[in-house]
Amino acid sequence: MKRGFYTIMSAQFFSSLADNALFVAAVELLRSGGAPEWQRAALVPMFALFYVVLAPFVGAFADALPKGRVMFFSNAIKVIGCLMMLFGSHPLLAYAVVGLGAAAYSPAKYGILTELLPASQLVKANGWIEGLTIASIILGVLLGGQLVGPTVSAVLLAVDLPGVDLGVDSAPEAAIFSLIAVYLVAAWFNTRIPQTGVEMRPLRQNPERSVAANALALLPDFWSCNRRLWKDKLGQISLSTTTLFWGVSGNLRYIVLAWSAAALGYGTTQASSLVGVVAIGTAVGAVLASLRMRLDMATRVMPLGIGMGLLVIGMNFIDNVWVAVPFLILLGGLGGFLVVPMNALLQHRGHNLMGSGRSIAVQNFNEQACILGLGGFYSLSTKFGLSAFGAITAFGVVVAGTMWLIQRWHARNAVEHREELEHLLQIARQDTQH
Repeated sequence: MKRGFYTIMSAQFFSSLADNALFVAAVELLRSGGAPEWQRAALVPMFALFYVVLAPFVGAFADALPKGRVMFFSNAIKVIGCLMMLFGSHPLLAYAVVGLGAAAYSPAKYGILTELLPASQLVKANGWIEGLTIASIILGVLLGGQLVGPTVSAVLLAVDLPGVDLGVDSAPEAAIFSLIAVYLVAAWFNTRIPQTGVEMRPLRQNPERSVAANALALLPDFWSCNRRLWKDKLGQISLSTTTLFWGVSGNLRYIVLAWSAAALGYGTTQASSLVGVVAIGTAVGAVLASLRMRLDMATRVMPLGIGMGLLVIGMNFIDNVWVAVPFLILLGGLGGFLVVPMNALLQHRGHNLMGSGRSIAVQNFNEQACILGLGGFYSLSTKFGLSAFGAITAFGVVVAGTMWLIQRWHARNAVEHREELEHLLQIARQDTQH
């Protein structure tokens, strides 16, 4: 791997570490403030909101500037969201602003891989990135849980700057304030990311139009890219599979917190450790996939998505932590092994069809729309009286059923478009050999 790849991994690690610790801190901020259950569940779709709204623009933005600079600006937006959360904004609104920063960050984070590395290294690179991201999730939720816990929060709240009143009076506020420093570390690594030498694709600007009109002019290009990827016989299957995976994974963080409280009686600090357990399994699955899978083998992992949905339902029958831990590791492992080859295949097709930044933006739009939809479904289920166990069951049924439909879709493609699929897979096979 090129040296710049490790700088990208470091930047991604610290940014993702802060994101996941902040999620736990935001849940505790709402809980300690007496917010209802549905608002805590709504943190997940609120984070996804700007991924969906700004998807037509962030991909073109990522392709128009050096991606290290885009990642730096994105971390600055996340810091603004943290400050809003500390100084009076509603946590859901402030967390949406953090999601805005993450939405701008993602096309640059993944798009730079296709600029820096050959196609033959994409599966391995995705394995490393996903594995490191999962490690940051594990450490992030553990860090967030400890920061809002009584021991660490007491130390943080005891810190007093002479003559300065920061207005930080509670454990979750102290946690959020300390996480700003982690985002600043990530921003420093962003400044060290090397230029890839790939030609930028400037945003099309018409000096006779307003800024808003020029922005809206990007919509036709985005929808054209979206349509192109959905029409591609491998793009549509890899996109639908990764979309479903991230829809599940994005909401699983809160579902595990809610399940831990209902089934095990855990508080936020204890429950956050079980979110980390799922992430451990995902990391193991991601690493195994990066070692054993190739681009042309990616579509063979689809049955694992059905298994994920069934395992989510199985959580309802567990009330012992010693059973829960290996069960959650298995759940995460299926997801990790599923997403790495599918994500690599999707990046490969998207890069060939439209360019890396635009491809990742389309991917983010669909995946975050799924997080938004599934998160809204779960949040509304709890708002209208469904128990945590009932909401989890409904969630798992939707996931398993949708993955079964995607598998049937691919089987129909294999019958109707066999020659086209074989040609595309042959291209992927040749690219991995060079």
